[in-house]
Amino acid sequence: MTANAGLLASDVPLAAAYDLALVDLDGVAYKGHLPIEHASASLAAARSGGMRLLFVTNNASREPEDVAGQLTGLDIPTDPDEVMTAAQACAALLTTRLDPGAKVLVVGGKGLVTAVQSAGFTVVESADDEPDAVAQGYAPEVGWAQLAEAAYAVGSGAWHVASNLDLSLPTARGFAPGNGALVGAVVSATGVTPDSAGKPSPTMYRLAVERARAHRPLVIGDRLDTDLGGARAGGYPGLHVLTGVSTARDAVLAVPGERPSFLGADLRALLEPHPAPVLADGWYVSGGAAAQVSGGELRLDGAGIDLVRAACAAAWAAVDAGEALDAAAVPELSA
Repeated sequence: MTANAGLLASDVPLAAAYDLALVDLDGVAYKGHLPIEHASASLAAARSGGMRLLFVTNNASREPEDVAGQLTGLDIPTDPDEVMTAAQACAALLTTRLDPGAKVLVVGGKGLVTAVQSAGFTVVESADDEPDAVAQGYAPEVGWAQLAEAAYAVGSGAWHVASNLDLSLPTARGFAPGNGALVGAVVSATGVTPDSAGKPSPTMYRLAVERARAHRPLVIGDRLDTDLGGARAGGYPGLHVLTGVSTARDAVLAVPGERPSFLGADLRALLEPHPAPVLADGWYVSGGAAAQVSGGELRLDGAGIDLVRAACAAAWAAVDAGEALDAAAVPELSA
């Protein structure tokens, strides 16, 4: 029997194996304004065992104090310095090229304004002020006038930096246009591709790890394209929990740059060991479940999160070996 290389193994609970959890917010710690079952208790147990938490979000419109307040209200006690926002990462990225006092046109909410000012830059509101850069983040109040000013400035040579490029934004009513969609309007007008500080860029993770002085960080997210893609890009192990956007089927079909290192139904996965699926007689076996790819078809036996792990192992190994996999025939899986 040989271990599958796609998923990592941990003989001890993840909360004991890693010293810092970089936790996404919506879809992991909460859903909209509602708690996610097991999130509070699992994070509290991880903390009590010595794991530190730092909440990392692509949201650039809110202040860290606001985020910490929401988490605390959901029985996840959090200090503002335990929050890293895309606004803070965006401001940090600006410092890599601009001198203190440089003019920055901010298109976004108060969280981005505060972060840019705190980084030592002068915030302006018009392209007529000849800004050195445009910092763009999502805020509900962003409209045509602000996007037009951004386009004028970028078209005149200002450096365009986006807090993130998420095309969609989860809300209580469904998915709405995210910052990436608004950035797309400026890109369409200028033809200039912006730099991005948010996930899947690993910038925020790197900054968070440096802030915490962690040695063994673990990324936790619900979106393969941002959370886990950023983990892969930064070389960090990632735990994909199935309480948000990306489904178990999405994980089975994930491209190599977005594959998680660990899989869990919810945050209770932090408190459990994670044996890797193993190959035996042509089947990848995890717990009481097994999966294989044969003739381009994913064959499954079992149920629950063990079946998801086995299915990922079988599908990834087949695809990486150049075998065909009929994606249309891959079913939805329940953890």
